[in-house]
Amino acid sequence: MSVEEYAQSMNLTIAEVLKKCQELGIKANNKEDYLEDDDVIILDNVFSLISTNEEASLEEEDVIDEAVDEIMELSSVKHAVDDNIRKQKLKKKNTGDNKEYLNKRKAMYKHKSKLQTNDEEKDVILYHDNMTVAALAEELNVNPTEVIMKLMNSGLMLSLNQAIDYDNAEIIALEYNKKLKKDSTRDLANFEEYEVIDKEEDLIERPPVVTIMGHVDHGKTTLLDYIRNSHVVSNEFGGITQHIGAYQVERNGQKITFIDTPGHAAFTQMRARGASVTDVVIIIVAADDGVMPQTKEAVDHALSAKVPIVVAVNKIDKKDANPERIKTEMAEINITPEEWGGNVPFVNISAVTGEGIDLLLETILTISEMNELKANPKRYAVGTVIEAKIDKNIGGIASILIQNGTLRIGDPIVVGHYFGKVRTMKNDLGEPIVEAGPSTPVEITGVSKNPSAGDKFMAFETESQAKSIAAKREAIDKEKSATKSTLSLDDLFDHINAGNKEINVVLKTDVKGSEEAVKNALEKIDVEGVKVNVIRSGIGTITESDVVLANASNAIIIGFNVSPSNMTKEIAKEYSVEIRLYTIIYKVVEEMELAMKGLLDPEYEEKVMGSAEVRQLFKFSKVGTIAGSYVLDGIIKNNASARIIRDGVIIHDGKISSVQRGKDTVKEVKKGFECGITIEGFNDIKEKDIIEAYEMVEIKRV
Repeated sequence: MSVEEYAQSMNLTIAEVLKKCQELGIKANNKEDYLEDDDVIILDNVFSLISTNEEASLEEEDVIDEAVDEIMELSSVKHAVDDNIRKQKLKKKNTGDNKEYLNKRKAMYKHKSKLQTNDEEKDVILYHDNMTVAALAEELNVNPTEVIMKLMNSGLMLSLNQAIDYDNAEIIALEYNKKLKKDSTRDLANFEEYEVIDKEEDLIERPPVVTIMGHVDHGKTTLLDYIRNSHVVSNEFGGITQHIGAYQVERNGQKITFIDTPGHAAFTQMRARGASVTDVVIIIVAADDGVMPQTKEAVDHALSAKVPIVVAVNKIDKKDANPERIKTEMAEINITPEEWGGNVPFVNISAVTGEGIDLLLETILTISEMNELKANPKRYAVGTVIEAKIDKNIGGIASILIQNGTLRIGDPIVVGHYFGKVRTMKNDLGEPIVEAGPSTPVEITGVSKNPSAGDKFMAFETESQAKSIAAKREAIDKEKSATKSTLSLDDLFDHINAGNKEINVVLKTDVKGSEEAVKNALEKIDVEGVKVNVIRSGIGTITESDVVLANASNAIIIGFNVSPSNMTKEIAKEYSVEIRLYTIIYKVVEEMELAMKGLLDPEYEEKVMGSAEVRQLFKFSKVGTIAGSYVLDGIIKNNASARIIRDGVIIHDGKISSVQRGKDTVKEVKKGFECGITIEGFNDIKEKDIIEAYEMVEIKRV
């Protein structure tokens, strides 16, 4: 940040900032000079100590002097400061909230101490991918023959150099009174899998974190607004919640944190980045409208996240409201009300009048109490980015949710793979604060670049440690982006060997009958105790939402007599999500079973050559129907395999019998040209149909 940008952000003149820099020994001579993070932290705290009118008392002078000394000591860059000048320039009086804030900050700096990190665990050995029997024996410090004998007694025949899966390695470790944990749980650079170990005596109850999802017109925004305006946590009357993507409300002295996401897609994209932020999901359904497609999608996403669900039946103040109908429709999609013997609370509410809102909040707190949500405020903070933006004057601004630990001003922090240092911190009311504990949403500045929603963050004791972790995470991210990590059919056997007992599948079919038949067939598959879990099924074309859910849930997408659009294919390619298309049910089951057993034959991969849109039809008695078409992308080849797609559904799969340009038959037609296409044995073509030409290319399995 330049001197000019800093002056604008603090509503100061450039001359005032340059003068203060000279007094504090900060190297800055003109408005273009760059201020380091440490410089900005010092200036922020010094300027916030200065009022504009009255002189401070002698006692206040000592307090200010101590505060500045501590700020300077915390900085990694030491500046030469003239004590007399500093004392004279900081003789100002602070009043009201600013004084209270300054007192809190002084106390924080004065008593700022080292927070907790993980203690070394005894009798723990680390498991890494493809760990061999010999490597396990070495970690256990025993003779490898002993391990082999124990495996044989369990009915498992493995040699020294063969890999042992996690479950069997864990059983062997327990026999030697050792705990087995994956090495990723001990890698500080891996926030997403790092296991935080807290002592029971350090844990305290924390507020639950709640996300509201549902159909676009069913009242989510109205509900959020009502809760925010009537239960907002505020020390002053009329406190206004700032838009930081999250906020806290209070009910009978207990806080609840709400995440204000744009919808279930954003919720799932955050999960795809490793962010499990939600403790409770509220599915909102309008009592006068019923369950809609977006309601079903929201339920799929919530179930996939495996978090408790509460159904808020909204708009009960309307004349045509029918809450009982909502219960019936929700039960049809496996959300059974508690009064019907299920485990999902249903609460009738009106987001307009406020009826039932208190009961809804009570229900959330009850679920929170049952799940014993706890965190340790004595450790360095970890959490998740909710929103992020770049301000041209201030730089990176991140709205974050602290999930464990305490975050303080001046803490070195890594967000995503970017290093930073917390310069300023505000709560959801826009008030400056010096520290924040578990389940608290805050807005911070000081991050070097703009992170993404869902990125994890972690605070550290030292700058050097934070910078090292940031560099390591950046290298890991680059490596991950170059390799495929999402589950594919080819990976199933290895996926099962790694100890996974469920294969997640997103299923889309052409008609309801097919959906039920394929889903039932998949769910009956059982290979050595491993089952198929259909996390979403529906009719219609494969959409971007399906890809996002598959990516977050590490699932495979299966399409039966349907085809994704080119846009969806591109998104699937970007996320490395595998889409498998079928037209015969037994083929779906056969390939899934063989993949789970690791017995698949060499694969034939479909390669789409091009697609054309039918724009005019020409019918001839001898030839049949010629589809006058425009090639949208790629090329259309004579004699190529082709499918006819109508409204996202495959209506025919066959072969191109001829491609014509004018009166001439040609071998191929490229993108941007018109042509006449005849499909072998099929004349039921209509305008706007898409003809997709493809070929099957054999891929040798490794």
